[in-house]
Amino acid sequence: QVRLVESGGGLVQAGGSLKLSCAASGRSFSGYGLGWFRQAPGKEREFVAAINWSGAGRYNADSVKGRFTISRDGAKNTVYLQMNSLKPEDTAVYYCAADVTRAFSIPPIRDFEYEYWGQGTQVTVSS
Repeated sequence: QVRLVESGGGLVQAGGSLKLSCAASGRSFSGYGLGWFRQAPGKEREFVAAINWSGAGRYNADSVKGRFTISRDGAKNTVYLQMNSLKPEDTAVYYCAADVTRAFSIPPIRDFEYEYWGQGTQVTVSS
């Protein structure tokens, strides 16, 4: 059974940092893109960041550029999201996702192109 499990969420003050982790089990995602999305209350799920199969290609939403960094550890089958300079508008449930149809390619940024999803982790940024 394939599982993605996020961790690292919590409550932080504006300007602070958090590092999210997403550990995959059940299969390897080597060769495929991984992504992070978020959904705030009353809003649609939105793209945050994605990383390609090698880790060399990284893509960020404009709203998080310069503040968030996505990375991956193939040996641990884990993807990370380092979040710095957090703002209250970053408050949301954060989800990791894995694409298993586009091997060795640019990772997708649209949520419907991802096949596997984690359960989400809450990030709350206080002002």
